[in-house]
Amino acid sequence: MMKIALIGYGKMGKAIEEVAVAKGHNIVLKADVGGIDTDLLQLGDVAIEFTEPGSVINNIRTCLDYKIPVVVGTTGWYSQYDEIKTEAIEKGSAILTATNFSIGVNLFFRLNESLAVLMNSQQNYNVFLEETHHSQKLDAPSGTAITLAEGVLKNVDRKKNWVGQMGGNEKPVSSFDLVIISNREDDIPGTHIVKYVSDMDEIEIIHTAKSRKGFAAGAVAAAEWLKGRKGIFTMNDVLGF
Repeated sequence: MMKIALIGYGKMGKAIEEVAVAKGHNIVLKADVGGIDTDLLQLGDVAIEFTEPGSVINNIRTCLDYKIPVVVGTTGWYSQYDEIKTEAIEKGSAILTATNFSIGVNLFFRLNESLAVLMNSQQNYNVFLEETHHSQKLDAPSGTAITLAEGVLKNVDRKKNWVGQMGGNEKPVSSFDLVIISNREDDIPGTHIVKYVSDMDEIEIIHTAKSRKGFAAGAVAAAEWLKGRKGIFTMNDVLGF
């Protein structure tokens, strides 16, 4: 049994609570965006943070100050990742970040990189990404889409950088740009597509989330793995990649 501090008690927080309780864990803190009760935070073996880009940095720092290992599911803050990483090391704490905690998505990341290696020599194929999420999602492109794009850029030499575009507002880009099209619709857990297109055919790989439970289960698994550890980690460490 593990004691978990939940920071962010929206739809994802409630889904994480459901999975954690079903596995026999105890939720010692349910904090909303407004603030964290540090007395309750200190009761936790680990914290799981799913809030919003505007509050995630302060939440992480609070966990680091009290040496509570923290699993961070919020995206849209990675411009400060190196700074937070340094702080975590200096304070002797632990942080585990992922753009997506779903086990299936993390397998999809690996599949995406493998396909990109195969397609690097196939100059006749253009590649682009498309992601669709619920209309309340604040960041675009999604962190998952950016991770997929980075996997393509690392392995497909003809693409140099990614460019985000909102669906329906596509603009001309350079042949060196990897386009990520973002769509926002009501009540969509998340769909990601990587597509290679030539004049002759198309190849695509798709991950479609059926519910938030997959993300929640992965976050709880990450918290179980992180308990008692110090350092900087990702889902690759949890899955042994």
